[in-house]
Amino acid sequence: MNSDVKDTKTLLSEAEEKESVGDRLGYEKDNKERMPWEHYLKEFQEKDPTEIAERLNIPYDENNHQLTLKFLGTVYHITWPDFQVSHEADDMGFYPLETMVYARTLTIRFLLNGACAQGTGKFKTYREMPWGEVYLRQFDGRCIKRLAFSYGNRIKDFQAIMEHMHCELINHGDIAYQLEIFPGYLVQMILWEGDEEFPPSSQILFSDNFPISFQAEDMAVMGDVIIGSLKSFAKVL
Repeated sequence: MNSDVKDTKTLLSEAEEKESVGDRLGYEKDNKERMPWEHYLKEFQEKDPTEIAERLNIPYDENNHQLTLKFLGTVYHITWPDFQVSHEADDMGFYPLETMVYARTLTIRFLLNGACAQGTGKFKTYREMPWGEVYLRQFDGRCIKRLAFSYGNRIKDFQAIMEHMHCELINHGDIAYQLEIFPGYLVQMILWEGDEEFPPSSQILFSDNFPISFQAEDMAVMGDVIIGSLKSFAKVL
């Protein structure tokens, strides 16, 4: 770990003082439109890749102009300045950073604005985040409910997918797994199976360092990316 990495409390304090990304980009609360990819790519091209690498404590190959970043269990190489993506050989069989536009947008925003910081070991719901009311309805519908009704009555399918992704089995609900979306940023996905009396339900928890690097719109997109990826991973089992 880089000795210059700031502690979680300091970074959280700085993050709360920043203008929200949603405000800065002119998002409306219920607007699904986002800045075009070209906007983020231009910012990326203007960045110093060594600064990105040092800030996130990730490798940068100056000879090949490549950043190395682990995303959802796969190690990717991202070229600077053109953001061409390739992956190191593994057994995943699906590579969201090469195929999903939202995954690429989420990642480039992380490279532009993120920080290397470890959580305290505590996990929070989306609502418990500093901006928890922003996009809450969308997150609940497109992530929480979608997870419950996609896999709440298909526990074995969910288990098979999460095991394939090398996620960590944890003791919550009827079944739950922990995954690492970016280095040090952990997500817990919890399911309660439905029965004749109650419908299935779910919860998604985030390590408490997320507000350091992500805003509300990132988190909403993140849920979409993860749950969308589960369906694609299922196809390669």
